[in-house]
Amino acid sequence: MAASSNSSLSGSSVSSDPEDYQPPIWKSYLYQLQQEAPRPKRITCPQEMESRPKYYGREFHGMIPREYADELLAGAEGAYLIRESQRQPGTHTLALRFGHQTLNYRLFYDGKHFVGEKRFESVHDLVTDALITLYIETKAAEYIAKMTTNPIYEHLGYTSLLKDKMVHRLSRGRREPRRVTFQRDERISSPLVRRSALKDTPEKQCSYEKIHNFKVHTFRGPHWCEYCANFMWGLIAQGVRCSDCGLNVHKQCSKLVPSDCQPDLRRIKKVFSCDLTTLVKAHNTTRPMVVDMCIQEIELRGMKSEGLYRVSGFSEHIEDVRLSFDRDGEKADISASAYADINIIAGALKLYLRDLPIPVITFDLYSKFIQAAKIPNAETRLEAIHESLLQLPPAHYETLRYLMAHLKRVTLFEKDNLMNAENLGIVFGPTLMQPPEMNALTTLNDMRQQKLVVQLMIEHEDVLF
Repeated sequence: MAASSNSSLSGSSVSSDPEDYQPPIWKSYLYQLQQEAPRPKRITCPQEMESRPKYYGREFHGMIPREYADELLAGAEGAYLIRESQRQPGTHTLALRFGHQTLNYRLFYDGKHFVGEKRFESVHDLVTDALITLYIETKAAEYIAKMTTNPIYEHLGYTSLLKDKMVHRLSRGRREPRRVTFQRDERISSPLVRRSALKDTPEKQCSYEKIHNFKVHTFRGPHWCEYCANFMWGLIAQGVRCSDCGLNVHKQCSKLVPSDCQPDLRRIKKVFSCDLTTLVKAHNTTRPMVVDMCIQEIELRGMKSEGLYRVSGFSEHIEDVRLSFDRDGEKADISASAYADINIIAGALKLYLRDLPIPVITFDLYSKFIQAAKIPNAETRLEAIHESLLQLPPAHYETLRYLMAHLKRVTLFEKDNLMNAENLGIVFGPTLMQPPEMNALTTLNDMRQQKLVVQLMIEHEDVLF
């Protein structure tokens, strides 16, 4: 059974050449069931109820027994009324007739009406959605349980159209990772250097894998799941939509969708405070352009600036830079003519890194780096840091690699800028590393290790990356 409505794909992230794309067959069984679901029938109270809350209408019957409510609803599928509980005065119950029996739900109001997670503007809408859900889940329980077992996701527009595009984008936008030469390996006998020289890392760098950022969504008009191709039933919050790429799926299907999100630049509302992997995939870059642009500007005119990264620029000017990146992206003007003080650009870079929702050194790897820094043996400590680095997501790894190479160059001008690896570690430790639980005591206790991790990455940048 197929549905031919074009509205089923409204909001989809996929666009294609009509000559190359055959529309999938959307499964309309659940849509037909929704059309068959009972309609709400309000049973009104014949007399005015003085105790009626202002947010209920004539469907409120006051404190009546459950048995009487059952009599009022008998024989009318979809009929409903509201009564005040006799057991708990002041609380309200929605009595709803479905399946030849009366169902009773505790009813709440906080500006919207609800009995579960979904919140509605009116009781009528709540009942409409409830009847649809009850009817479909009763009639198609077995079908729903099996609808994810044979998905058409791989044959649907999203993956088939974007697979080649993704490979092309990544190969076009990525530079070859810098490798440690065999000459260096011959001069230094460290196992870490030998292994890093022989390590085949390009595959890691190429897999910019990203999970979808699904959020509950209310679809206007009929919508079909882009994972299982079945109708997304209900009046509101019928499913979830990826806020980064626009993929629409059932909530239960979202748990099975592969980590292949291809963010749409039109959906990325800002640059700062945006997930790092999301940003680089949306802009088709290996690193955030904020990092590239700020570092290029600093290396152009600020490497000898005393106290670089330690001296703060004016906060209002740093905020201007942030707004400029959010508004203009890679066209943001951060030149000397716009901001003569290089500390403003350095401050903007630190702000960007500090405001990432997931730090460059991710929450789940934080403890590994902290524990590595506590290892007393220098070579074993570097080995542990190296192993932790290899577990970073590719976008995080590449950003960190590029930043550490820059900071290593900053230390070459130490006589002028007075910034050695230890000083930079003090500055960037808390910026790049944040404990999963923002506990002041934990942060204070870990400051020494945070500083040491960054210091060692700068000093041994050529070996660790």
